[in-house]
Amino acid sequence: MDVEEDLIMARIAFIGLGNMGGGMAANLAKAGHEVVAFDLAEAALAKAEANGCTRAGSAAEAVANAEAVVTMLPAGKHVRQVYEASVIGTAPSSAILIDCSTIDVATAREEIGKAEAKGYQMVDAPVSGGIAAAEGGTLTFMVGGTDDAFERARPFLEQMGKAVIHAGGAGAGQAAKICNNMLLGASMVATCETFVMAQRLGLDPQTFFDIASKASGQCWSMTTYCPLPGVGPQTPADRGYEGGFAAALMLKDLRLAMEAAESVDAYTPMGAHAEELYTRFAESLGGGGKDFSAIIKMLDDSWHAPEGTATTGTPPITTLKG
Repeated sequence: MDVEEDLIMARIAFIGLGNMGGGMAANLAKAGHEVVAFDLAEAALAKAEANGCTRAGSAAEAVANAEAVVTMLPAGKHVRQVYEASVIGTAPSSAILIDCSTIDVATAREEIGKAEAKGYQMVDAPVSGGIAAAEGGTLTFMVGGTDDAFERARPFLEQMGKAVIHAGGAGAGQAAKICNNMLLGASMVATCETFVMAQRLGLDPQTFFDIASKASGQCWSMTTYCPLPGVGPQTPADRGYEGGFAAALMLKDLRLAMEAAESVDAYTPMGAHAEELYTRFAESLGGGGKDFSAIIKMLDDSWHAPEGTATTGTPPITTLKG
């Protein structure tokens, strides 16, 4: 049997079937793999079954006899718990371990080190692209790990994405992800405040988009993910800021970036200010469930916090000038 046929018949454990993981697991099943999936949420398991996966009763059950283990979990503490309690020592040591979660660099390196000490090969492989890309199989993977581990993981990742890039050693995937998302968070804030200012100066938003998207100020946050409805390509702004990359997740990534910056004494004033603004929007003003581009509603003072949100002592954004 050749390598390609071997890959098609691989038994893959997939743990974590949220908005991103569900689509990723479905694409692996669609590619012909036997995907044994586990999540704590019944609805996520049912959806995975409908997409061709086999449900497992626990993470440990999912990884038994697996040739590859893929995880997509919320935070470093969940990655540590799943790998130390249910994967390392339970999955066959011949399995390639692939963590696609976005977590801190230190935890990624720690868990890869623990896996390698037990004879496993493991990579950190966080993703960029969002829910639509996860479902469409067009994610970008930033991968950290040894050359051999990367080559073992790459064929599986290629069936879930359009680009798979080896960023370096253990933890390098996480480093690339948080640097990328710090840039994204800061550029989205700049894009939003620019559109607000342009409108107040009397410019039509579409006209400004037509100009800036072809001029030196253009960026992904404007040309691909415009934060104003009805301007540029369709984005979450056209759906009431629903169904995109949640502001709470952007805040999580910005906090990871600030932790990493502090650990290496990197001066990141724009990243720090972006974190401050997303903390205000996602937590103080109750916008965490909205797409991260919805921060434009805070910047133009049109945001209405959900009923029950405690906003006492939180002044309008316009009072924070200077």
